[in-house]
Amino acid sequence: MGTIILALVVSGLFDKISWSFNLPAIGVVVVVWLISMYNGFVSLKNRTDEAWSDIDVQLKRRYDLIPNLIETVKGYAKHEISTFDNVTKARSQAMQAGGAHDKAVAENMLSSALKSLFAVAEAYPDLKANQNFLELQRELSDTENKIQASRRFYNGNVRDLNTAFDSFPGNVIAKMFGFSNREFFELNEEAAKEPVKVSF
Repeated sequence: MGTIILALVVSGLFDKISWSFNLPAIGVVVVVWLISMYNGFVSLKNRTDEAWSDIDVQLKRRYDLIPNLIETVKGYAKHEISTFDNVTKARSQAMQAGGAHDKAVAENMLSSALKSLFAVAEAYPDLKANQNFLELQRELSDTENKIQASRRFYNGNVRDLNTAFDSFPGNVIAKMFGFSNREFFELNEEAAKEPVKVSF
């Protein structure tokens, strides 16, 4: 938009038009530019919010699978109470966490607790052959993969929003209209590279 105005000035077009017309025309151009910038930020914000809701859906699906998984393992390993308690507490903390950073910390703890639950399952051949357990593992693995895909999509949108926010003159417009940077949803790198394994 600024280059268009500069081109008009250099071309001498403004010299041929009276100032009584130039000032309103410049005002209209500035207003159109501000509206365009504002709408761009709204679009980026909405895409980021939508991407976060995709993550939220997959996390809720994961939370719903965990109690069934615990109950299935309990049927074979009742004495592993501390492991069950750790998974239950980690699930509860993850469900209550707010914001991308706190949610990521809680999710890393939950992934660690789930790995200990699957380590317990290794000691019980009958459990590993249980169809219900195998189906829950398959669903959990599928959900983990969807969480990773949703996380990448969300982080890409956050990157675009933050780049627009940090760039001039976008940072001025963003602050003027109350837009702000977003946090990336960063999971533990080991957890990202090694989601909960379900094969035996």
